[in-house]
Amino acid sequence: MACGTTGESGSEVSMSGEGSTGAPPSAGVTTAGGDDADAGSVHVIMGRAKTRIVLSGEIDALVSPDLVEAAAEAEDAGRPVEVDAHHVTFMDSTGVAFLARLASRSSTRLVLIRPPDVVRFLIEVTSINDLLDVVDDDPGVDDSVPEHAPDDDPDGPDRAA
Repeated sequence: MACGTTGESGSEVSMSGEGSTGAPPSAGVTTAGGDDADAGSVHVIMGRAKTRIVLSGEIDALVSPDLVEAAAEAEDAGRPVEVDAHHVTFMDSTGVAFLARLASRSSTRLVLIRPPDVVRFLIEVTSINDLLDVVDDDPGVDDSVPEHAPDDDPDGPDRAA
């Protein structure tokens, strides 16, 4: 899978709606810039209780193999799946198909975390929003921490003597 990191700057999507469809300009139509800074990346975090897939940058045909691999890993894990889309700057039908696949094959409802306007538009216009839950607050990754993490001590690192 792609192992790139995305900075905290996060690109904002213009919602000028100048297209005849009312779609945001970057809703599967164009991208801002097109440099490597917006290259898409897909990361899978396997937790004890759930699987988190983190998407960032441009989610398009170039990351399709990574999306297929991430979906397979999530399905094989058999845990509830959440997708953090906060840092997505562009999404085309490849990303929409990925979300639809996850939502339709999961035994629990897919959770989409903090999707930007471009992603919200796409899931609404394709009615995929009927198959998943959209949350604006990150529920946290506590359950996504691997079992061997040093924070497993219930008393915590700051025990009083």
